[in-house]
Amino acid sequence: MRYITAILAIFCMSACRPEVYTPKPRGYYKVELPARQYQQFERPGFPYSFEYPTYGKIVNDTSFSGAKEETPYWINIDFPSLGGRIYLSYKLIEGSRDRLQKLIDDAYTMTVTVHDKRADNIEEYVFHNDSTHVHGLFYNVSGNAASAYQFYATDSVKHFLRGALYFDVSPNADSLKPVNEFLRTDIKHILTTLRWH
Repeated sequence: MRYITAILAIFCMSACRPEVYTPKPRGYYKVELPARQYQQFERPGFPYSFEYPTYGKIVNDTSFSGAKEETPYWINIDFPSLGGRIYLSYKLIEGSRDRLQKLIDDAYTMTVTVHDKRADNIEEYVFHNDSTHVHGLFYNVSGNAASAYQFYATDSVKHFLRGALYFDVSPNADSLKPVNEFLRTDIKHILTTLRWH
């Protein structure tokens, strides 16, 4: 009897050990990405046109409303279902090489200097389309920077268009990764279909 009692006591003590807790990794909400389709942006009087996603909405940029005469061709592409926005600012080069270099330097500063502290890496991709005279740089900013993609396009003579993708949330590269990758394809389509007028 003592033998059975001892075995039961050992069995009960081993069965009552506290369970080891293993924390679960943090999860993110699944984002439903829309079906990819494009439509033409071509507004009378605008010096450029392009194709943009049907789930995007073109709105006039009002961030410089006091200087509207200087920024009549600044627009944004809002993505309400994704919480993102592509800011597009247009400048006239006015035939000056110095002006073009200043615009390129400003685009570089806005990308590299502003995002350098939070970015893990900034990669530059050159693009050229000789048939449409559209060329420029596409910046891929990795890490928890405020903007994952920045770019500029120009014909080096008259037109200069700068763009940047931002989201209305705190930067988190992991949670924004699916949406960033999805919109990267759309940005490339915008640049591929960009035409000067």
